[in-house]
Amino acid sequence: MLFETPYIFQREVLRSFLLGVLCLGLIGCEQSSESVSTPSSVTPPPSASALPKEGFGQRLGTDVTSQPGRNREQPRINLPKIVAFGDSLTAGFGVSAEESYPAQLQRTLDQAGYRYRVINAGVSGDTTAGGVRRIDWVLKSRPDIVILVLGANDGLRGLALKQTRANLEEIVKRLGAAGVTVVLAGLKLPPNYGADYTERFTALYPELARRYRLPYLPFFLEGVAAKAALNQADGIHPTGDGYRVIVDHLMPVLEPLLVKAPRG
Repeated sequence: MLFETPYIFQREVLRSFLLGVLCLGLIGCEQSSESVSTPSSVTPPPSASALPKEGFGQRLGTDVTSQPGRNREQPRINLPKIVAFGDSLTAGFGVSAEESYPAQLQRTLDQAGYRYRVINAGVSGDTTAGGVRRIDWVLKSRPDIVILVLGANDGLRGLALKQTRANLEEIVKRLGAAGVTVVLAGLKLPPNYGADYTERFTALYPELARRYRLPYLPFFLEGVAAKAALNQADGIHPTGDGYRVIVDHLMPVLEPLLVKAPRG
């Protein structure tokens, strides 16, 4: 008994100590949880200037009316749609989202009184074969007009022109079967690809336009190609000013297809 009493006393002291530590731990956890949930501890969202630019190709299907700085007071969800369908020349490789040609086209339409919603369906590096694979996705947006600018990557890679033509024809036919008006934009290649290949490549576009009676822009980069001031350092992709020129040339082809909104 002489040895048992101190043992019991020590055991009770140890139990009290452990319970105290446990209680302190629980209190500490509760305090930590409360501090995380308070507004002052939440990291504020980054400012617009801190956000990364959406250059180097916009996300697939970007609605340019929803870009930062756009006027959202008038919802466009039910407006007729124009889909810009293409590769990096459409996506806006190397420029901000607001400088891409679909974004500039949207502003031009707004200023001219045309109530349309422009959707950027440009994918950098895309080929005509990739365009065929994306037709169903484009049709899901139920476009009224599709501006087709594809084939540059086919040509730059030296792909078989017969297949490029077949792919473009497939895109045109499937969009047409769905009741979509297709505006076709022609493209050209640098002369170092050989006269025969470049001439046959260039001829693809007017031939398709004639066969399917498509509204046609003979050269998408008209007034921009080979002009250093309107192109980025790679000499291929336009600057924001270059895309402005493209929109200016596109509007006369597109405008006869549009309906102006009534005033008021």
